[in-house]
Amino acid sequence: MKLNSVRRVFLLLSISICLINLSGCSYSFTGASVPPHLRTISIPLFVDRSGSGEFDLSERLTNELTRKFIDDNTLTVGDKLKSDSIIEGTIVSLTDAPAVLSGADKVGENITSRRITITVKAVYRDLIKRQIIFERSFSNYGDYPVNESVDIITVRRKAIETAIDRITEDILLGVVSNW
Repeated sequence: MKLNSVRRVFLLLSISICLINLSGCSYSFTGASVPPHLRTISIPLFVDRSGSGEFDLSERLTNELTRKFIDDNTLTVGDKLKSDSIIEGTIVSLTDAPAVLSGADKVGENITSRRITITVKAVYRDLIKRQIIFERSFSNYGDYPVNESVDIITVRRKAIETAIDRITEDILLGVVSNW
């Protein structure tokens, strides 16, 4: 009876090791939810309704999203008249708020970091079947330091770039993997 117990333990251990090895495999979801009849996408200039005063925000966001789709290569970016699908968007808001506060001094708390948060409403449409695939809001952020030793304009612009990079990645994932 001892031999059967040892075999069972060995068998369970072997199965466990196999399952652990299999769970370590990575899977790609690229193209997982793109309907097979959709091969091209149009990305018109996103409308900026944020009131942020960032003069080139819509161009920067649209260009980064377009670049991400080109790099991903799941859908070919094309002209609206020749595309199977379209993603249209509106930049709803851009907020700039304190993110990290340091200890209190005589005057109060000091802001050491700020957070830029961008929110975009995106509509992804199937132009072949004439239906909306999704209508969703996406929001993401970028932080920047606040102190005398940094060029505030440069670090703020970098935080906006980070927020744009993150939000366009979220939109791409929403389209190609229905995330």
